[in-house]
Parts: sequence; C-alpha cells; structure tokens
Amino acid sequence: MTPTLIVAAPLLLLYLLFLLWYGGRTTPLSEAEIVQFEKVLGQLTQDRPGPPATQLVRLLAAHDDGREFVMHNLVRYRARALYPVGQDFGDSARAADQRYGRAVLWPLLRSASVPVFLAKCAGRFIEPEGTPPWDYVAMVRYRSRRDFLRFAVLIEGQAIAVHKWAAIEQTLITPLKPLASLIFVRAAVAAVLLVLGAGLLALVA
Repeated sequence: MTPTLIVAAPLLLLYLLFLLWYGGRTTPLSEAEIVQFEKVLGQLTQDRPGPPATQLVRLLAAHDDGREFVMHNLVRYRARALYPVGQDFGDSARAADQRYGRAVLWPLLRSASVPVFLAKCAGRFIEPEGTPPWDYVAMVRYRSRRDFLRFAVLIEGQAIAVHKWAAIEQTLITPLKPLASLIFVRAAVAAVLLVLGAGLLALVA
C-alpha cells in the first residue's frame, strides 16, 4: 500500500462520515410524525402562554421539503428574568439566556445543528414606528425540520427551555431556505482534511 493511499483512505472515510452526520437531505415529515410531535409538544408546553404547539408544528411542517434550513431568531430580553415559582436562578435575563445557550450547545451539535451567525443589535434603522429595540439576532442551521422538532422535544422534556423563556420578553422566529450563502461548511471541512493530508504526506515522504 502506497503512502498516499495510507493517508488518503482514512481521511476520505472521515469526510464521508462527516457528510453522513451533517446531512441536509431527507424525506419530509409524514402525517404520523406531525401528529406525534403535536401530541408530545402539546403535553410539554400546555401551561405556556402563546400559540398552541399543535399550531406551531403544523406551520413548520407545512413547508417541509426534507432539506436543511436556517432558523432566524430575533430576541428581546426581559428587564428581569422570569422563572416559574420555586426556581431560583437569579433575575438576570442575560444570565438566563447564557444558561440556556450552554445547555443546548451539545444537543445542537449532536444533530449537526450549527449556529452560523450570532450578532448583538448595534443601532436602529428601518422599522415600523413604535417597535421596541431587539437585543440580538441568532441564526442556526438544522439538517431538517424533523431535527428541529426533535430538538424542541428534548429541551422541553429536560426543562432546558425554561431558561430561554425566563430570559426572553419577545422573539421573532422564522425558518429560512438559503438561496445563496458564503458559508461553505462542507467545502471548509474538505479543505481542512486536504491540508491535513498534504501535511501527513510531507512527513512520511
């Protein structure tokens, strides 16, 4: 076996495993899955104000094509964190949101859901009159809407989402279908492996 093959074969296998994990193309949600998500999320969020989970699941599933998408989040903090009675985590909304961020990082990465953009709002420009200022924007890539709903079930079932809702006064969440993007995750990983392969070949040559 040549040195080139010895180096290239494991790196190629590693890249194929990455592509399998990263995904981005699957089948749309079935009606049975939608009903199940409605049932489970409905039970987990029945005491929360706002639109019922059944409505939100249907809205998300209505445009499902089985492909990857980006969830766009605009967030406005509460003046003080609002936790349920008996949960003493302090009254800092930002600390509550940071607590949520730390708790969801591994569940997100485990399903190849990658934060692709995080930014603090830095002023105001064109917006409807009377709109309160937003605090930050976050954009997270998900492999599919199925993965997003699985993530929602997980954070609700493990009482992780309580930190998010304690922190947030208002949020605007919109699923996006990328038309053009300069974020090339697959190409970036391939480039890193190519550079690594070239370095290893230089060492064994």
